[in-house]
Amino acid sequence: MIDLLPLMLERVGILVIIAFLLSQMKSFRQIVHNEHRTVGKLLLIAVFGLFGVISNYTGIEIHHSNVVSQSWLMEVSPDNAIANTRIMGVGIGGLLGGPLVGLGVGLLAGIHRYSLGGFTAAACALSSVLAGLAAGYMGNWYRKRGLIPPWFAAVVGMIMEAVQMAILLIAAKPHEAARELVQTIGLPMILINGFGTLMFMFIIRSILREKERLSALQTHKAFHIADQTLPFFRQGLNPESCREAAHILLKLTEADAVAITDKQQVLAHVGVASDHHIPGQALATALTKSVLEKGEIMVAKSAEDIQCFRESCVLRAAVVLPLQVRDKTVGTLKLYFQNSGRLSRVEEELAEGLAKLFSTQLELAEAELQSTLLKDARIKALQAQVHPHFLFNAINTISALCRTDSEKARKLLLELGIFFRSNLQGAQQLLITLEKELEYVQAYLHLEQARFPDKYQVEFDIEQGLEKLPIPPFILQPLVENAIRHGFSHVRSRGQIRISAYSGDDGLHLVVEDNGKGIARETLDALGKETVASSEGTGTALYNIRERLQGIYRHAAHFAVESIEGKGTTLYIILPLQRKEASDDHTESIYSR
Repeated sequence: MIDLLPLMLERVGILVIIAFLLSQMKSFRQIVHNEHRTVGKLLLIAVFGLFGVISNYTGIEIHHSNVVSQSWLMEVSPDNAIANTRIMGVGIGGLLGGPLVGLGVGLLAGIHRYSLGGFTAAACALSSVLAGLAAGYMGNWYRKRGLIPPWFAAVVGMIMEAVQMAILLIAAKPHEAARELVQTIGLPMILINGFGTLMFMFIIRSILREKERLSALQTHKAFHIADQTLPFFRQGLNPESCREAAHILLKLTEADAVAITDKQQVLAHVGVASDHHIPGQALATALTKSVLEKGEIMVAKSAEDIQCFRESCVLRAAVVLPLQVRDKTVGTLKLYFQNSGRLSRVEEELAEGLAKLFSTQLELAEAELQSTLLKDARIKALQAQVHPHFLFNAINTISALCRTDSEKARKLLLELGIFFRSNLQGAQQLLITLEKELEYVQAYLHLEQARFPDKYQVEFDIEQGLEKLPIPPFILQPLVENAIRHGFSHVRSRGQIRISAYSGDDGLHLVVEDNGKGIARETLDALGKETVASSEGTGTALYNIRERLQGIYRHAAHFAVESIEGKGTTLYIILPLQRKEASDDHTESIYSR
């Protein structure tokens, strides 16, 4: 019995070496990974059935208690038996694939063992089938908890071998020969099969762990890319955002070129073949057009599959994915490769995951745009409303001055025209120049000061060079109006208003400060964050300003109110510095849509 241990260990070593070599093959790893699919199950049956057959051929022929043959077995004498590692392959196949795989492997290995002959042939064949079924059910039971650990597989392997010994004692004839055989090979086979199963499962577990690691790395990579490209895809599909996103994808993937299209044209192409895949031109490949039509992922493994219009194109493989918004294809994401061998399944899965993430980002961008447009429309409707009391008072003032000071009335009428023109222009534009906003403020002040000549004094402190910077319309005038109507109401002393604009490290600073009566602390906390009750007006001016800044600049703008009762109020607005001049004729945004 002791002499049998090294011989059995040698056989286990052969199978473990074969398993290790197979584990380095991509096809074998795919078989293990696809164990739950029908094709995967059939392949598992074939692979582990082959292990069972090899175990039969490499078995040790036993006559009574003596080793008869250690060579490759093609036939076993009727009075002899085999000590082998067949149950190891059968058990592992069942553990990995479940009862059906276990049954298939057991049948293959068992039928082959029966064909070799020997007085234990039928008993061994039966035990192989039962071991496969039992291992399959035990594997299914444990798999509910997670991956099958090697120690569990070793225990199952030893139990299955012990069951085989029991079947030999029951079914093999003559019984005396069976009992003598079990005494000789029982313990070595139980120990060696358990050890072999342990080693084999370490190899299988490393394959499964590798899949988990690759999946984790791939997921991390996908989310990293999505995080890097999020600021650009939030702007929608346009040449600028797509070009930046494509550069990021080229840097973080194995692709040789990356392209993004909408339904009509190439929006961005970076990497090789940029000489004829040019942004702004019509779609260059039939593959892209097919993806847009069908809305399905397509993979090309040759230049013929890509169908580029230029025969000398160096692109040899591609994965083209649809970008979809609300289940409608709006564009494509394309990863190109010069060598088709570099387009692995991992790259395909990564591209597929990225396409889904990018589609979600585009949906969010569209929803965000619709929300912004709705908010902008609502706010512009408010902007277009001139306070009726202000209009009534301005007309009355001009009417009275026509009799006493016609020249001043003429000037005020011009200021009223400027005020209305600015109001209409601001309602049609998202950004205007600081100069235009100050002109609007001055027109308003001239009309108000005509009514109350000595009630307050206004001082402007504007840094030179900032006049052409773009800012949202109607963000200074409401602050000045707020100071006049609320800060100086019921105040007898002469008021002071200071309007400042200067650049800082954190952006363009706009400040309106007054020495009015200030704001109560309980009201101050709510200003700008929600509408407040007001006896004069709607109580929404500051809230609307904050909402507009949020809608245009998101979190890049800052709005704050500071006030001390009896001393005055200061309102701060900080905007991102944009050196691009605002258009007088067109609506603009800091985000190109």
